[in-house]
Amino acid sequence: MSVMSIEHLASNFYFDRTFDCEAAKILPGEYYFSGKDMVIVTVLGSCVSACIRDRVTGVGGMNHFMLPDGGGDADSPVSASMRYGTYAMEILINELLKAGARRENFEAKVFGGGNVLRGFTSINVGERNAKFVREYLKTENIKITAEDLIDIHPRKVYFFPRTGKVLVKKLKVVHNDTLKQRELEYAGKLKKDSLGGGEIDLF
Repeated sequence: MSVMSIEHLASNFYFDRTFDCEAAKILPGEYYFSGKDMVIVTVLGSCVSACIRDRVTGVGGMNHFMLPDGGGDADSPVSASMRYGTYAMEILINELLKAGARRENFEAKVFGGGNVLRGFTSINVGERNAKFVREYLKTENIKITAEDLIDIHPRKVYFFPRTGKVLVKKLKVVHNDTLKQRELEYAGKLKKDSLGGGEIDLF
């Protein structure tokens, strides 16, 4: 299975009563973009999300991905792992451009990369994801205007593409292992193919 088959549009939509607007929930390997007044929501453990928007038109989107454990030199720009991360970023950027966004107006906010999956044997997967997303955006000349990366807690992220506002809630108490299972299953797929308390931070 190719990398192309992993990344896909969100399929989970609902009405968020807290924010009184439509919402799209994205899972590992998904992305979503919109120019509407809505919220895009995800929960991150070791994975990272880039929230990218055109600050002029308000068209923006969010992805949710992790680098597969490609083996060998994970820092090599030509590794399979880096190629996957690049694809996960490019698909979102290309969809934004098709929706009328302009590259010179892009700004990004990046989140995740927590050290929450202690079963991984390679270098800390969260740190690797955080390092990748920072370096990718720097190379692409997309300014990071806010970030909340690494740490030991999962995060729930709410992105409002129209305004660029992001709310992040650290999940210091996780009542079940759904997040961990999702990320482990996602990591397994990648390998084969290649809420609780907490304060809310505004970005």
